[in-house]
Formats: sequence, C-alpha cells, structure tokens
Amino acid sequence: MQVELLNDQGQASTCDVPEALFGRDYNEALIHQIVVAYQANARQGTRAQKDRQQVRHSTKKPFRQKGTGNARAGMTSSPLWRGGGRVFPNLPEENFSHKVNKKQYRAGIASIFSKLVADGRLSVVEDIKLDSPKTKAFASKLKNMKVDSALLIADEVDENLYLASRNLANVYVIEPRYVDPLSLVHFKKVLVTKGAVDKLQEMFA
Repeated sequence: MQVELLNDQGQASTCDVPEALFGRDYNEALIHQIVVAYQANARQGTRAQKDRQQVRHSTKKPFRQKGTGNARAGMTSSPLWRGGGRVFPNLPEENFSHKVNKKQYRAGIASIFSKLVADGRLSVVEDIKLDSPKTKAFASKLKNMKVDSALLIADEVDENLYLASRNLANVYVIEPRYVDPLSLVHFKKVLVTKGAVDKLQEMFA
C-alpha cells in the first residue's frame, strides 16, 4: 500500500509500506485494552492509607457511654470519625498490572498504525540526519514538513538527533524498540523513517 513520503524540504511523494502493519482493520476495543494496560503497568502503586490500628490516636473513650445524646463511641480511631482509619485502606503492595498477550499487543500496535494512516496522521520520511546538535536546525526541518507536534520513530537515534530534539516540548524521538501505544495515540502526527519501517514490520507485523 502507498503512504505519504516526505523529504527534509517538505516535498511529498509516495512510497510502499507493508499492508500487514499499515493496512489492518480498525479494532477499537483492542486498542483501548492495550492503552489501558500500558498505563496501568506504569503505575508504581506507592500511595498508602492507614487503617484504625495505624492512625495516631488515644485509646481513651471520648465521652461516657450514656446520657450525652451522642452515638456510642469507644475510641477516636473509628472510621466514622474525622481523622480515623480507613475501612479498606489503599496499600503499597496493591498490584495494578494488566496481562496482555504478545499476539494481542502486536495486533493492537498494528491496528493503531493502520488507523493513523487512514486518518492521514502518519507519514514516512526518507531520513533525518543532523550535522550538529542544534535544536534550531531540527525545528527547521519539522517546519518544512508543516509539523508542530510529532512522534518521530527513527531507525537510529544518534547523539545529535537526541540533543537537538529534547528541548522541543511537543516532539518525541524514539527508536522502534521503544514504541508504545500511548505515544502513538497522543501525538497529532507520527513520522517514521524508511529504515524504521522495516524494523517495525519485523516487530509487529
């Protein structure tokens, strides 16, 4: 199948890409599943709450049992009281991970790439090489391509490209092995170098 091919000057043509990766049917449920799983697996789970044993409190009965008109109370650590412990507290050892089969994950990534092509949000670039780590030079190339927010998947990220891109807030440059579903759906535009297309096909097609 054919997709848009851009050069450094922003001139457009077409090139062939594998249909197994860029021409699949759109599977919204599968894409949702792998995006949610990616976010859940990134959670550290370090937040915690205290139960009625762990809160700091006095064991003294707050007021006498009868005659006050209040409900009976034994100690201020009760979950009913302000500052008391939680009934079912969040614990640091809680497990948030979701399991996704490798076959599902590959199919989901391929479905995202196919949807990007169908929506006109993915373009192939011949190659992006920088002679020096200058953000201005890299930003100029993106401006020629009429891109302001993009995920660039390069077959190889050298030091010049890394240093030139890291100061651009809306641009993220990665190698194919670091492709994740959240970044693919987040950016307005996805640029893939010709060399990266072959690596992505090997990984996800």
